[in-house]
Amino acid sequence: MSIQQIINEHQRRSILTALSAMVGFGANHSMVRETCATFGVEMSNDVIKTQLYWLEEQGLVSIKTQGNYLIAELKARGQDVVDGLANVPGIKRPSARE
Repeated sequence: MSIQQIINEHQRRSILTALSAMVGFGANHSMVRETCATFGVEMSNDVIKTQLYWLEEQGLVSIKTQGNYLIAELKARGQDVVDGLANVPGIKRPSARE
């Protein structure tokens, strides 16, 4: 596995985790980006938007555009991935709980 694949998997997991923590399970891309940074996963605006569109293609989030912002909302399948109930290739699996 390449370093870029590892980075992509961690970025996608962080985005889903951030959305899961939001009231209403959604937020604009800027809020998601700042939340991911608190997890130690920093992304540019271009990268977060690219990853959000990838997650939308997988059916894990829905996206609406509001002005210059992407508004992302976690779907049930995305929550299943966060909870470790579903596995999607390209997204880091959660570690086993101790």
